Amino acid sequence: MLKVASGFIILLLLVGCNQKSGGEVPIKIFQSVDEREAILLQEGKEKRSCHVCGMDLVKFYKTSHSAEENGKNYQYCSIHCLENHLQKGVSLRNPKVVDIVSLKFIDASKAFYVVGSNKRATMSRVSKYAFLHESDAKFFQAQFGGEIMNFENALQKAKEDFKSHQ
Repeated sequence: MLKVASGFIILLLLVGCNQKSGGEVPIKIFQSVDEREAILLQEGKEKRSCHVCGMDLVKFYKTSHSAEENGKNYQYCSIHCLENHLQKGVSLRNPKVVDIVSLKFIDASKAFYVVGSNKRATMSRVSKYAFLHESDAKFFQAQFGGEIMNFENALQKAKEDFKSHQ
């Protein structure tokens, strides 16, 4: 019984069962977090918007990525928008992704991605969620399916999303 209860608690943490202050309705989509939990790396009036598509970065925080271009940080709602920006021939450095367990940005090249889970995707039909620890990725995969891969392979899958829509 204790094993089931602790697994359920971990699952609730992964699913993002957050409630906003003031008794508001809990967040409804998996990718969202309370805005107090979101780390926004961009500056200025567009700091909360995806650099490519303009989507709300708090609403799609768990699939957020960032990278530097000409010394400036840009944030993306998903690996899909990051790949879209790369296709324009820009040179991006230091790619990061949100670890959906800690909600902190981590080095994307060290992340474990679960690609193709039954959790909703952002800007794609194929979901891509990142984890700092392989054990967290395996736990998520056991609950929601998908394939575990590294950043380069997840980025390749995002590139394939573009080919399938042409």
